[in-house]
Amino acid sequence: MNFHGLVMGSIMILAIGLGHMLVIKWEYYWGSRSWPGMLALGLLVVISSTLVDNMLLSGCFGILGATLLWGVHELFRQKKRVERGWFPGNPKR
Repeated sequence: MNFHGLVMGSIMILAIGLGHMLVIKWEYYWGSRSWPGMLALGLLVVISSTLVDNMLLSGCFGILGATLLWGVHELFRQKKRVERGWFPGNPKR
């Protein structure tokens, strides 16, 4: 039996769920102006996925990297959600 698809699908669901929480916390603590940090992290993980020989691990890194890259876009949307009052803003910023 081959469980690679099941594992990668589970990783995708987990990465998307954790990605939503990461964007909320990232924007709260560092703001949307820190988007280059998330971009660099996403690119690093995507590049790592091309260097790994294991197909399952490479796919998981690719999914995680793509989620982080999508998170850059979501940072700006999260900023708008905070401005609308849907999420709390950081009072220290």
